[in-house]
Amino acid sequence: MHCSYMWKPLIALLLLVTPALAQQRSTAYEAMRTVATQLNREYVNHVISVTGTNGVPQPESWKILIDDNKARGGVREVEVENGKISSERTPVRSSVDGSLGKTIDTAKLNLDSSGAYALAQQTAQKSHINFASADYTLRVDDHGNPVWSVSLQRQNGELAGRIFIGANHGTVTRTEGLFAGGDQLAMADEQNAEPNQEAADDDDDGDHNPVKVKIKHTFHQVSEDVKHTFNKVRRSFIDFWQDK
Repeated sequence: MHCSYMWKPLIALLLLVTPALAQQRSTAYEAMRTVATQLNREYVNHVISVTGTNGVPQPESWKILIDDNKARGGVREVEVENGKISSERTPVRSSVDGSLGKTIDTAKLNLDSSGAYALAQQTAQKSHINFASADYTLRVDDHGNPVWSVSLQRQNGELAGRIFIGANHGTVTRTEGLFAGGDQLAMADEQNAEPNQEAADDDDDGDHNPVKVKIKHTFHQVSEDVKHTFNKVRRSFIDFWQDK
């Protein structure tokens, strides 16, 4: 009996501490700043991608891939954990994830990983998708625009869905596994769209399938809702950098 009385306060403390630790985890912006302050200030202008896994909502560590012509293979991979550099290596390009893509223009970054989570969570809720954690990848698309890919994982590790969010204007450009399991492509081209431009109305594209029409309508509505939320969670990397 005495042992059980001792364990109860400890369990209660762990229940309080665990969420607090999760909230204290670094965002992607903070991880990039750690790389700049602890390694090289110029690295923030040469970031190819930022990835993090098992975020609840933020991951324990961030892996940042940097274009560095002084490194072996021309790339440098840095891992940040708890506000510190936990590892650094210079892999050969062939061993790094497929197409590396261009470096990220930080002037176009207006969405930190915390904001990306908020928009992904809102989209998942509208699609009645439940998830336990999130995997993040930030890289540029074919037009040079930074895009967040947020993969939602169920408690058992299965993929619940994936959401692509433009880090410039906060536009949900694509979803996979959401909205009745459909794969919805971009409703507006972020390359040409203004921040407040309405998504193109493609309900009259000749497709009269009621299920598809309903999915399109839902996607449009969710996209509009996300735009409003984006204005609340918007966070410019330039402003963040200058406030440090």
